[in-house]
Amino acid sequence: MYIATSIRIRTVLSDARRNVVAISSQLAPKQYDHYDCAKARLLDARLGGGHTERPGDGTPGRRRNPPMRRKPRGAVLPMIAVQRKGEKPLHRQIYDAFRAMILERRLQPGQQIPSTRSLADELGISRIPVLGAYAQLLAEGYIESRSGAGTFVTSSLSDQFLGARPAVAGVVNDPSSDTISRVSGLLPVERTPWFPSAGAFSVGQIAYDHFPFRVWSDLVTHHARRVRASSMNYSDPMGSEEFREVIATYLRTARAVNCEVSQIMVVNGSQHALDLSARVLLDADTPVWIEEPGYELLRHALTLSGCRLVPVPVDGEGLDVAAGVRLCPNARVAYVTPSHQYPLGATMSAARRLQLLEWAHSSGAWIVEDDYDSEYRYESMPVASMQGLDPGSRVIYIGTFSKTLFPSLRLGYMVIPPALVSRFLAVRQANDLCPSHLYQAALADFIGGGHFSRHIRKTRQLYAERRNALTQALRKEFGSEIEILGAEAGMHLVVTLPPGFSDRKISARAAQEGLWLWPLSSAYVGTDVRQGFILGFGGTKAGEMPHQVRRLRKAIRGESGYEGRPKSGH
Repeated sequence: MYIATSIRIRTVLSDARRNVVAISSQLAPKQYDHYDCAKARLLDARLGGGHTERPGDGTPGRRRNPPMRRKPRGAVLPMIAVQRKGEKPLHRQIYDAFRAMILERRLQPGQQIPSTRSLADELGISRIPVLGAYAQLLAEGYIESRSGAGTFVTSSLSDQFLGARPAVAGVVNDPSSDTISRVSGLLPVERTPWFPSAGAFSVGQIAYDHFPFRVWSDLVTHHARRVRASSMNYSDPMGSEEFREVIATYLRTARAVNCEVSQIMVVNGSQHALDLSARVLLDADTPVWIEEPGYELLRHALTLSGCRLVPVPVDGEGLDVAAGVRLCPNARVAYVTPSHQYPLGATMSAARRLQLLEWAHSSGAWIVEDDYDSEYRYESMPVASMQGLDPGSRVIYIGTFSKTLFPSLRLGYMVIPPALVSRFLAVRQANDLCPSHLYQAALADFIGGGHFSRHIRKTRQLYAERRNALTQALRKEFGSEIEILGAEAGMHLVVTLPPGFSDRKISARAAQEGLWLWPLSSAYVGTDVRQGFILGFGGTKAGEMPHQVRRLRKAIRGESGYEGRPKSGH
């Protein structure tokens, strides 16, 4: 019979003379006669168990003065199975199980393990064999006892020692030889070194030091304390109705979006929305317009759908609709960022917007408008959404709180044409059922209480200061050697490099120095590629910009011919 930690079986037979807990013949005195009470107390003391003696007879008993109650332990009970009638004694089975878990890194160095009492209770056996197993692990250096804290896997175990795990016969480690989908093999496996991290010029970083933590934490705490059974169950896959009402009011007022509450779906950020739109609208080999250059993670989502990407060039007025018609007039969907094109920063002109809408209506195509950071414009008022110009419901509108609040919030929204709501709902339910309730409730109060609008006004001014500091430092340090694009809005700008530079090489080298330069060339699909960098400025203080720009100049000095160019603009 095997007994796992999830099974509680206890048969206690008390022997007044020895106070030994017996479960089966495995625990007969002839087999465990070395586990007398004195040694049990010694082992318990070494493991921090705190045995006491009953006055007068030397047997374990209750504490005279119970200690102050400690906080609950943080140890997770591991999956251990013991066989009562196995060849190995119980203490050896427990020892072997822990040793294997430590060597295979299922238990990490420094991780707390259960107390001997709790493990014995979960296994339904005497505490004595557990004490024996722990004593052996302690003697061999696999675990260590910390006074007043508990027992832990030894934190100083060598990585090389822990990594010495025999390979499983017949397992092939080369993923290219596994049976996987064709489209998944088209995505990059290794994380690029310039992928967003906290630091100078990292794209997508916000001013965390100016976030209203107190207000937000109070709202989250308030709703966490008011948890109801209904909020713990599966919720509406479209999202909380109260939250969607708040979003609808905000979008109609601040973004000129035509919408009803029934059209709004709450999603886990804009990337989730892009993926859902691809699943609903696209089939394999369906032609799709994307901006060139454009958002790299959008390409990944579309690649998984198996569609055919049609890169359409972008100029100072946004997506070149006429060029798109020449390249592929029968595309089913056009993905655009009209308010602040990513990454070049252009705002799509009114003429181009109307031209794109006319094309969608005449060809029966759809437009997906990604409005990811339109709240931040520094030289004019925010630009109204393109969705608000559409009289025929051909636009799917996407927004996110990742830029205005913080990325790990993972809350965004879609405004779906009425004819498509049921299709999006069906795909959403097959995808992840429903959004989480707690943050929706807190954010509904955050927006409804006016905190969101105040935060936007405050951060708009702050990001304008940081943008100005960055552009001034770039012009001072580089002069006319670089071109600055897209600095009028958003939380990033683009600098282009002269011919002869490799932005990917520079970015990889700069990442080793903690400088996060997203190469502009990675935003292109075709071969006509511009070299440069996408520089985020939201997470870097204005006073630090000159120093970080000097680091940027130093990072590209290794490129051929750069040091010989005189700086201008000083």
